Amino acid sequence: MKQVLVIRSDLKMGKGKMVAQGAHGAVSAYLEATKRHPDWAKKWIANGQKKIAVKVSSEKELLELEKTAIELGLPCALIRDAGHTQLEPGTITVLGIGPAPEKSIDTLTGDLKLL
Repeated sequence: MKQVLVIRSDLKMGKGKMVAQGAHGAVSAYLEATKRHPDWAKKWIANGQKKIAVKVSSEKELLELEKTAIELGLPCALIRDAGHTQLEPGTITVLGIGPAPEKSIDTLTGDLKLL
């Protein structure tokens, strides 16, 4: 079991902002998994909460990944910034995917570059 955080690199977020947005993605996707696949969520928690951070270069690419994740039945959460600091309100920053079986997530994100 693992979770993948897909972060937009084109936004040039500061490190703290990127970490905060990734954390929003991790928590939100986990909460989605607890509703749709509680067994996956429990296994992930019990086995160390493996997370991988990868990057994409555009909003379009992130939205395409979200669409495919939904089609594959993977729990996911798209994060929009509140706009309090570096970004405009509503800016899409991160897609959290999983926790889910590694093979399922890897079919979607395995070719993406690590952050």
